[in-house]
Amino acid sequence: MARLAQTAGLTDVQSEILATVRQFVDKEVIPRAQELEHSDTYPTDIVEGMKEMGLFGLTIPEEYGGLGESLLTYALVVEEIARGWMSVSGVINTHFIVAHMIKQHGTPEQKQHFLPRMATGEVRGSFSMSEPDLGSDVAAIKTRARKTDDGYVIDGSKMWLTNGGSSNLIALLVKTDEGAEKAHQNLTTFLVEKPEGFGEVAPGLTIPGKIDKMGYKGVDTTEAVFDGYKIGADKVLGEAPGKGFAYMMDGVEVGRVNVAARACGIAIRAFELAVEYARQRKTFGKAIAEHQAVAFKLAEMATKVEAAHLMMVNAARLKDSGERNDVEAGMAKLIASEYCAEVTQDSFRIHGGYGYSKEYEIERLMREAPFLLIGEGTSEIQKTIISRGLLREYKSRS
Repeated sequence: MARLAQTAGLTDVQSEILATVRQFVDKEVIPRAQELEHSDTYPTDIVEGMKEMGLFGLTIPEEYGGLGESLLTYALVVEEIARGWMSVSGVINTHFIVAHMIKQHGTPEQKQHFLPRMATGEVRGSFSMSEPDLGSDVAAIKTRARKTDDGYVIDGSKMWLTNGGSSNLIALLVKTDEGAEKAHQNLTTFLVEKPEGFGEVAPGLTIPGKIDKMGYKGVDTTEAVFDGYKIGADKVLGEAPGKGFAYMMDGVEVGRVNVAARACGIAIRAFELAVEYARQRKTFGKAIAEHQAVAFKLAEMATKVEAAHLMMVNAARLKDSGERNDVEAGMAKLIASEYCAEVTQDSFRIHGGYGYSKEYEIERLMREAPFLLIGEGTSEIQKTIISRGLLREYKSRS
């Protein structure tokens, strides 16, 4: 068979894009990831390289200066980038979600204002639903936008903004109290433009600083504190108050495919490292890859990588076809993130004591993989989404 995680039916353009990204990752990302990650340094040069390749505009329509590629293309690009260093994929992930939301739900004026500059990376997006004590209950958001004569005033605190400091655009979900009976229909998404940086970046908006994390370093993760922040009504996404939850869920749906792709990328890299080490390391006169215990472990790891990749590709293709894919995206995210954690730990075990050393790449992957069990909804949330979708579908057939 071919190497793991190959995708059938790609166009020549898709194959060329992936080959270019793979070369970039091998040459520019993997050799530098350890140093940048250990020092928690933002990968400025790598980001500039991604701008030059047009990756920030990968899915933005050509009429707005992007490449107009599919979710599948984007997911496969993310898989390649995460194979090199997951934090780099995080730089473009939230940007991609925000661009998708504007492309799908923005007004013509909003699309024209944001998308051309997002395609070049001049405008970089971050995505904000979570709050300090919110958890997975998005409908219980406390941050509020109060209507005024000339727009809105926002007050409240948001949490876990990836690229919160390095972005200059936030897609922000807040409560606007539209009078609807259902809590989620009282939520609105705003497009908040801000300067990059930390501290009080605009009157009434403070980005306190980077949150120190176990892994996923380099990329900045922050809070955002709104205290009397004024914003115009034209910055409501789609100029439609009360529809923010639906718009955000559309973004999260593609985000789950993205997280699945990142998990696949890490798992692929963990497998590559395990194979390389197992072929070099010798015990009892032969490479440990020739010992059945290790060989069987490699077989199981490879099977998990392949299964996760195929489910991720299926979820992306469904979304591209215009079909509902919440169940499939949930399945892909669930299995890819769980298998990623398992494959990474198996690779760590194969490395033995060396896997515990910061000199070896697997140590970094061991700290990165757990994040994917949480991002875009925990495994328990995915199981809730999957079961509800299945019960809905099978009820309709009975």
